[in-house]
Amino acid sequence: MDRFKAMQTFVQIADQGSLTRAAEALGTSLPAVVRSLASLEAHLGVRLFHRTTRRLSLTEEGRHYLPSAREVLLAADAADLALKAEAREPAGQLTITAPVLFGHMYVAPAIVRFMKRYEKVRCSVRLYDRTVSLLEEGVDVGIRISPLEDSSLVAQTLGTIRRVVAASPAYLAAHGTPQHPRELNGAPCVRGRVDAPPQWLFRDGGKTIGVTPDNRLEFNHIAPAIEACAAGMGFGTFFSYQVMPHVAQGRLALVLEDFEPQPRPVSVIYPNARLLPARTRAFIDWMKMEFSELRL
Repeated sequence: MDRFKAMQTFVQIADQGSLTRAAEALGTSLPAVVRSLASLEAHLGVRLFHRTTRRLSLTEEGRHYLPSAREVLLAADAADLALKAEAREPAGQLTITAPVLFGHMYVAPAIVRFMKRYEKVRCSVRLYDRTVSLLEEGVDVGIRISPLEDSSLVAQTLGTIRRVVAASPAYLAAHGTPQHPRELNGAPCVRGRVDAPPQWLFRDGGKTIGVTPDNRLEFNHIAPAIEACAAGMGFGTFFSYQVMPHVAQGRLALVLEDFEPQPRPVSVIYPNARLLPARTRAFIDWMKMEFSELRL
């Protein structure tokens, strides 16, 4: 039995005072109304109407049940209206994740502008330098600098980011500037991730080549790795946005730019759902607008 539909039928019968008129108001057949009422009475274990050939009237139980049934139907209508309003106007809680430095430099300012535009949206922003499982960690939308591997998610590319090699000008003056990636084999380097692969990949004449520097120093965060490179501890491989301010200040210099690997995609990712909340759709569209020309 569809209890909600049965309540609707019961209320219409009470309002119309007739099974036939209730069927007409509901746009259904008289037998369907009779069956729905009988099912509700059987479920409740009471008779809701006194029925004669000439007259239909509520029993005492029916009179007690009617206000509660109306309240349930009105609450359902109110919930429907509220949800439909939210579906049209972005509102509610949105949980977002992004890489730490990229999130700080680019995503956070974009979120501030988004929230000024959509004042009914609340945002919780989580910055991690690891792959976040959206479904397991309760995240609505992620900004990711890597290809998508999870088939349960959708990715829309926002732009691309270069992977570059940098060292301090003082280090290059003392040890020379490499002209080919193979010169980095065994060269001192600094890593900003303890789980980073030992090989660095480059493109050479359309082919991918790998070299293995000497990982003398490693950190679990990119900021101290950049500082160590600027202090002359060797080479480091970074995303371009991470080091460009230091290059502009003359603290770091880029090398081997002609051999850089393919730029990494920057994507907005979200669950593969047919009906996304309005706040999620609005945020995705906002990020696409903000980063439409992103080439770092």
